Amino acid sequence: MSSTPLAAVPSAQRPARFRGRIGRDAHSGHYAVPRRYRLHLTTACPDGLRIAVGHGLLALDDICPITFLAAVPDCPGGGHSALRPLYEAGAHRYTGPALAPVLSDDWSGRIVSSHASDILRDLDRCFGDGRARLYPSGAETEIQEVERLCAQGIEAAAQRAGRAGAAPAERATALNVLTDTLDCLERRLTGREFLVGDELTAADVELWVALVQLDTVHRHHLDAAAVHRVAGHPALWAHARRLAARPAFGAHLDLDGIARRHHARCAGLEAAGSAVQILDWAHHTAVAPGSRPR
Repeated sequence: MSSTPLAAVPSAQRPARFRGRIGRDAHSGHYAVPRRYRLHLTTACPDGLRIAVGHGLLALDDICPITFLAAVPDCPGGGHSALRPLYEAGAHRYTGPALAPVLSDDWSGRIVSSHASDILRDLDRCFGDGRARLYPSGAETEIQEVERLCAQGIEAAAQRAGRAGAAPAERATALNVLTDTLDCLERRLTGREFLVGDELTAADVELWVALVQLDTVHRHHLDAAAVHRVAGHPALWAHARRLAARPAFGAHLDLDGIARRHHARCAGLEAAGSAVQILDWAHHTAVAPGSRPR
């Protein structure tokens, strides 16, 4: 991994960030019109998987189509050549990576957003049918808390716990943060079907994607004892199994793509935890992934 500070990288070579939002009316610029927008995703990426699952739960195939990208980016710097025209249209003389996910506007040929959380919220708010809401009214604070726990307490902590070259004390501290977070979410799920309220929400999608990453990616850099600690949360992993059996989740679980993306990006050493699989995801997935670019 490069140690060059981002500020030292020429601005044209930095990853472009687009934070446009779909509005409710014409005055917003990007107003909600069926079939105007398109998603560009790879489900081997956590953000892409999260959006694809939410898109499936909202049944938006005919309203906002998806272009699936290869699991492993085909350009130097981690970008996708298929996205380069969109990035170049939106950022003058852009030479940085053309990263997924992207929500684009087919009318203008430009990018609306590359911010996963905004994309999913806008799809739910503007194109959901009103019956199944990923972000129901009054639940936003709880959902944001689950998002924070997954991002910091699971994803970031698992990365630190398995980081090659880290001091043992640093790894142990990170593992404690990880297991404490899993303990908190375990208590929240015990005796309940969903994390927030009585219906499936974006909080459940967030946790499911975090658990997929934990078992299919981060586990390979933890020792066996650490993986057994992670696995000792029966309510969490039962929740993951139940959701994997739903087509909106299982149809997008590209285990081979996740593995290839991990091996292409990761320079860390494999640890003993790699041999301790927590879930047999292929067995619990009801619908096999569709054909996607390789």
